[in-house]
Amino acid sequence: MGSTEDLDYPQIILQYNNGFLVSKVMFTACELGVFDLLLESGDPLSLDVIAARLGTSTTGMERLLDACVGLKLLSVELTQKGALYRNTEISNIYLTKSSPKSQYHIMMYYSNTVYLCWHYLTDAVREGRNQYERAFGVSSKDPFGAMYRSEEEMLKFLAGQNSIWGICGKDVLTAFDLSSFTRIYDLGGGGGALAQECVSLYPNCTVTIYDLPKVVQVAKDRFIPPEEQRIAFHEGDFFKDSIPEADLYILSKILHDWDDDKCGQLLAKVHQACRPGGGVLLVESLLKEDRSGPVETQLYSMNMLVQTEGKERTPAEYSKLLVAAGFREVQVKRTGKLYDAILGRK
Repeated sequence: MGSTEDLDYPQIILQYNNGFLVSKVMFTACELGVFDLLLESGDPLSLDVIAARLGTSTTGMERLLDACVGLKLLSVELTQKGALYRNTEISNIYLTKSSPKSQYHIMMYYSNTVYLCWHYLTDAVREGRNQYERAFGVSSKDPFGAMYRSEEEMLKFLAGQNSIWGICGKDVLTAFDLSSFTRIYDLGGGGGALAQECVSLYPNCTVTIYDLPKVVQVAKDRFIPPEEQRIAFHEGDFFKDSIPEADLYILSKILHDWDDDKCGQLLAKVHQACRPGGGVLLVESLLKEDRSGPVETQLYSMNMLVQTEGKERTPAEYSKLLVAAGFREVQVKRTGKLYDAILGRK
């Protein structure tokens, strides 16, 4: 057995301690508009110009820019007139607001909302419940009432979810051939990015976004262009209200919000509404069967603890829920990306 020196504990611990610092540097640079400014300029800019245009101190901005260089989010060129900064390709693609693959909105949601809940992770572990009451002074009994406690918070959340599906949507929707399903309901479809990806990949289908009335209104007003005739809307609470008949129901990042009992209730309603030969597509981040990883999914499960009533699950656990609700021929496809797909047939 090796010595503790072989494991290099100090370096490992330092790496994880610095994870918080790394994310906050990236979030702050996004929030201040560093990457957007450098993209719009087209040319590298000096510290003085960046600080002046963004209304910050030169002292603070210099440290932020240098940290971004160290993280390979910016590059720097030393000239006779001083240091000039520009975006790296990663920043242009993922950290600028205007990019089709921008992750700006989900980062702002994490920075301003998720981090506050995670501050009380120790309490969440002790109590086994979400931490909205401590973080925001709102009831923990209704997670989405807490998430949507203001229109601003709802917009941040929906825009953040849309940015995820802008990157991962195609992977999960092509994990199985869904072309035989023409009438599709996206339960909890939110801002509609997955629905838009679906009608793009499968032109013969129509997708109805089923969500709470205030969410549907925001999706109509902010996210779905009025000329998109293949996307419709249904206002309701799928736990309390009826679910219309369809060929396929998509539940993307829905079941991980709830405990097994509520998942079972929802899937039973979906099975009852589903046309014979139809199915349900679950889109979730899957744990390994022995729960040893992936680490991203393990961390998402911790996030479910501080924010919802649910958890991340293994393929077997989701399959068990589907079979108990009456679905058969359950298939699992790992995409190799953040989210995976499970298809059950009626």
